[in-house]
Amino acid sequence: MRLLGTISADRPLLVVAVREEAAHLGDRLPVLLTGIGKVNAAAALATVLAGGRHPSEVVNLGTAGALRPGWEGTHTVTQVIQHDLDTPALFALTGRTYGAPLVVGKGGDGPVLATGDLFVSEPAARDRLAEHADLVDMEGYAVATVAHRAGLPVRLVKHVSDEAGDGAAHTWRESVDDCARHLADWLHAQGW
Repeated sequence: MRLLGTISADRPLLVVAVREEAAHLGDRLPVLLTGIGKVNAAAALATVLAGGRHPSEVVNLGTAGALRPGWEGTHTVTQVIQHDLDTPALFALTGRTYGAPLVVGKGGDGPVLATGDLFVSEPAARDRLAEHADLVDMEGYAVATVAHRAGLPVRLVKHVSDEAGDGAAHTWRESVDDCARHLADWLHAQGW
């Protein structure tokens, strides 16, 4: 975890998993580098917010795998699910829902993001997830959960880096810098 810059109530906090994804963001806004995965993302954001200063909103920028052919570009997610938590089994055991889908941003029409600690690189896993989501990442649900619990608005903005199938790891390494440039372009288009 590493916080670059100072959090203030008049500007957003950018939350990014790794420095490669933040390479072109500049230094006008604070950037929290969380590390990869749900635990790292949740722990880093919760730790920073527990320090007392809260941003105007939390913006999670990062790469995502496409779960369907033809998906590319930068997307603002409207709903995020947790794909590696067995919510129905936990409900059957406890009678309570854990890991329910979260509406993020302004809601409405837009892609569904599936978050989990599995780097999806097998076609069978991709096809199973495509039944419920459009994109897959490893931090979005955790970031949204912490922001919601802190009462902060949250946006999840993802640029497609690969097709979440064979060769996804190689493709991510080859495309992450280009993805980081597109995420920086999105940020600048917001006026930040």
